[in-house]
Amino acid sequence: MRYFRNDQKLPLWLKKKVLENSSILSVPESEGKILMIKGPLSYDLCLAWNWEHDSDFVKLLDMACQSHGLLLLQITINNLTAMLRSLINNDVSFRFFFDRASDADARFSPIVEWAHNHALYRINPHELASRAIDKAAMHPVLIGAGLHAPYTLVLPSYNEQPDLPPVDLSPLGDRFTIKPAHGGGGDGVVMEAKSWNQVLVARREYPSDKYLLQAHIMPTQFGSHPAWFRIIYCTGQIYPCWWNPHTHVYTPVTSSEESGYCLTPLRDITASIAQICRLELFSTETALSTDGLFIVVDYINDQIDLRLKSKAFDGVPDDIVREIAERLSTLVGVHS
Repeated sequence: MRYFRNDQKLPLWLKKKVLENSSILSVPESEGKILMIKGPLSYDLCLAWNWEHDSDFVKLLDMACQSHGLLLLQITINNLTAMLRSLINNDVSFRFFFDRASDADARFSPIVEWAHNHALYRINPHELASRAIDKAAMHPVLIGAGLHAPYTLVLPSYNEQPDLPPVDLSPLGDRFTIKPAHGGGGDGVVMEAKSWNQVLVARREYPSDKYLLQAHIMPTQFGSHPAWFRIIYCTGQIYPCWWNPHTHVYTPVTSSEESGYCLTPLRDITASIAQICRLELFSTETALSTDGLFIVVDYINDQIDLRLKSKAFDGVPDDIVREIAERLSTLVGVHS
């Protein structure tokens, strides 16, 4: 049972939502200070999040949900235990679920499991996201779909094969990239490696993970821009951005740049990846090499960094983050 004070300054849309999703047990609003409501309080969307830098995105998502008359439940480390208890006791429920926490904090896993068993719809379902972010698994899938990727060697994990015999690195060229099959944000990545010893050292950093050795890609140059792009996908909308691999600064590709530099394949490539991974929100990196090939250099990123560019120099342009919040709330609203 939940109690709401009538003198609380709740938004009208929220009061309406509470009454729509619950049954009044007693005390009409006009006669008292307390509403006693029985039955589970049903939220439209539950967002589990635990990264402090997500706060601006969460505010935008909450505003977008309110504009659609949707009720957003936020589960953070501060209310995790209480909310899990409420879900188990059937005091609270939600129809849509978006997880931005369990990848970094296993304490959120029971919420993910509850959503798997009860939620009507999950944004970036855990089982699909886990498959998508495995670069070793995705590499042959993308190649099989006709996309170009760097020449790649996949090594077993250190735990699986600690004494790995030397591998012929010559097909990779004089410089190559070492990256773990999982992870993001550049963690564990060694750029412009040159020796087998660097590979041996890198494998010990994440000993349970496979490693990819990838040929270095030299992008062509368009004016001041290296032709290196990070593209964000959200529920069918594609946002191509110039993305400097050294500074990690985003700059949206303008329509005139897209047509003038013949960058439409960026959209086609991203749409193909979306069909493969079936995620609602992800980013990917593609470079246009000096020999004219669009090469997917970083396959599928989830969770993506949604810091605002107005707050962080390497954040995502504010308008894109705002549109992502709007599109996710629209997705929920359409299925309401």
